[in-house]
Amino acid sequence: MKLSSKALLAAISLPVLLSACAGYQDKTEITADVLQHHHWQLTHIDGQPLVMDEHYDAPRLEFGEKMMASGNAGCNNFFGQAELKDNKLRIERMGMTMKMCIGDVMDTEQLVSQSLSDWNDVTLTEETLTLKNQAHTLTFTLNDWVK
Repeated sequence: MKLSSKALLAAISLPVLLSACAGYQDKTEITADVLQHHHWQLTHIDGQPLVMDEHYDAPRLEFGEKMMASGNAGCNNFFGQAELKDNKLRIERMGMTMKMCIGDVMDTEQLVSQSLSDWNDVTLTEETLTLKNQAHTLTFTLNDWVK
């Protein structure tokens, strides 16, 4: 069986083109503008649904003007300057209130506050904000105050 040069070229090119397309991922730059003025509520830690004690609300995160971050880590409120570079995010010099937290909420709070202080890869969809670092993946769901 003899292939024409066009058929041979197509047979060689097709696998190359398909593998190139499969390796391409749209890396849209995440900017402060798309993060600011939204209220995010933590729903999953490391892919597992968050279960909170009935006396505590789920951790939340907001980005205000000039990327000032604030929220609640489970028991205590936090605030700090969010830093965003190359689709990576962290909250620098995080300050927190110092309420006494009892039970599992303290473990959740420490995990959330440490994760937010570390650099995280950011993935953003219309409804979710995912922050992933070497230790944990935090998935927040959009829960704006005004719909």
